[in-house]
Amino acid sequence: MNTPTLPGIADIRSAAAKLSGLIVETPLIESQELNKRFGGRILFKPETLQRTGSFKFRGAYNKLSSLTEEERSRGVVAFSSGNHAQGVAASAAMFGVKAIIAMPADAPAMKIANVRKMGAEVVHFDRVREDRMTVVRPYVEQGMVLVPPYDDPRIIAGQGTIGLELVRQAKALGASLDAVVIPCGGGGLSSGISIAVKDASPGTSVWGVEPEHFDDPRRSLAKGARVMNEPGHQSICDALLVAEPGAITFEINRKNLSGVIAVSDQATRQAMRDAMAHLKLVVEPGGSVALAALSSGEIELKGKCVAVVLSGGNVDFGTYAEIMAAA
Repeated sequence: MNTPTLPGIADIRSAAAKLSGLIVETPLIESQELNKRFGGRILFKPETLQRTGSFKFRGAYNKLSSLTEEERSRGVVAFSSGNHAQGVAASAAMFGVKAIIAMPADAPAMKIANVRKMGAEVVHFDRVREDRMTVVRPYVEQGMVLVPPYDDPRIIAGQGTIGLELVRQAKALGASLDAVVIPCGGGGLSSGISIAVKDASPGTSVWGVEPEHFDDPRRSLAKGARVMNEPGHQSICDALLVAEPGAITFEINRKNLSGVIAVSDQATRQAMRDAMAHLKLVVEPGGSVALAALSSGEIELKGKCVAVVLSGGNVDFGTYAEIMAAA
């Protein structure tokens, strides 16, 4: 078995240079009410305010920028429930590249509409019955370049630019980070951020968070090898419903993560309400899980300074209204 090529801090700094002037340097914000509730200083990194409404633009643009002109001329193909799809579609439009995105038929309507609005072609598939690689393989065989959602060094390096910003911004606030808490699906976000955080502050613990029953990263770390999720479960966290961790992301995460926490949909809904009430932010379910994990009791918060990544805000109006109304 070949050892995967792992990105490092130099790759993340290179990605930051490419993204300079193109991305929103999302701020670190806090709520005195949430600080009081958790007994520490909680700094939130709202990638909900990022271009395309999630962190995914960072990695997608970095990947496309690394392609040759000949590769771009063949077009790109990707699979995604929505946020990676939007990142790829936006990046492809900026480079004038044709993009085809395979999206689950049950993906949020807002995400599907946004991808089409950006000029990409959407091909639907059944996330339960169909394998997404099987759906995109014909396009790859035709010569289109696959842009993976997480298991790619350029994608990981792009997401890692959040870590560079986070460390720099915390220092400017006079904050010494005890922990960083990050949503985790395939692991591209957590692995990328962890590289940057551990480079700057080796003593800072990094935690991944995922939905209940989709805890493949947690079980994989416990076993020391990648394992898949059991089929038949559902979650409102559409952005995090990945079958198993990536090969590259797993190698990084098992070195850098202190652990992975699984949260219920109920806890995620409450986190969405907390983000609206105390941060005045619209955060999608998958983007809220790191905030939900603060109530799990698994991370020491009292007297600590903890950064929480809010990874995306692309949620259908009806879904969001229903969750808010249930408060």
